[in-house]
Amino acid sequence: MKSFFACLIFIFGMFDLFAQTDQSMIGTAAPSFELQSVDGKSYSLDQLKGKLIVLHFATTWCPFCNAEAPNLEQLYKDYRDKNVQVFMIDVKEDKGLVEKAFQKYGFSFPVLLDGTGSVSTKYAPAGVLPDLARDEVPLASNLIIDKEGKIRFYSLLNTTNFDAKLAKLKQKLDELLAGN
Repeated sequence: MKSFFACLIFIFGMFDLFAQTDQSMIGTAAPSFELQSVDGKSYSLDQLKGKLIVLHFATTWCPFCNAEAPNLEQLYKDYRDKNVQVFMIDVKEDKGLVEKAFQKYGFSFPVLLDGTGSVSTKYAPAGVLPDLARDEVPLASNLIIDKEGKIRFYSLLNTTNFDAKLAKLKQKLDELLAGN
């Protein structure tokens, strides 16, 4: 029984590690990227300066990513006329597989393909769950990049406070839109 509780404490400690280290990139310049979308359009961070950008890193096999998909679509619809661009960045998956998911969820925002995981790796905070590959660390994460290209919000999603983290993302978007 003691080992069971020790395991529980370890697991909850890992969630705390997630929560503590996801803030290390706040205020830093967002790593540049240029990726193609599922429909073949090219997007780069440089061409998007002047907009607020929401990035969500995902794979089709990630349960948190799949659970958040409808919320991202709604976020896009709520903010698309407010100079906010929403992107999902799919990490290291076949384009055909991603296209099927794109159609399943009916996304109207761009889904970008990070076929090698190189962009995802750049957005992985140092020291988070080192047993994961670096390109897997940001999976199910949301972040906001401001109009000047700085990271203003970073939330690694997990099973704790899922709805609260999404509410904080919207709150931060509203603050940035208000000039705060």
